[in-house]
Amino acid sequence: MDELEEIKRRKLMELQAQRQKELEELARQEEIARQIQEQKKAILRAILEPEARERLTRIKLAHPDVAEAVENQLIALAQSGRLKSRINDEMLREILKRAMPKKRETKIMRR
Repeated sequence: MDELEEIKRRKLMELQAQRQKELEELARQEEIARQIQEQKKAILRAILEPEARERLTRIKLAHPDVAEAVENQLIALAQSGRLKSRINDEMLREILKRAMPKKRETKIMRR
């Protein structure tokens, strides 16, 4: 019976060690994701005027996927050096018009 207890104890310790490694890896990934978000925010603050930043924040609430795509596009433009000036609200509206999906009309046909 002593051997069985020892095997159980070793297995439990292995599982606890594995769980600890998984938790550490998850914490490391969350820290990396947080740092990336902070860098994105800093770049957007630098390239967007306050009104445009507010509009993008509101769009993110309604259409997070569209806002994420526009943010990534703006960051790529800024990093490549193709932005000559800060993006104002009017310019952002034009970008959003092109990025927003077209509305589909629903037609009901009766027979």
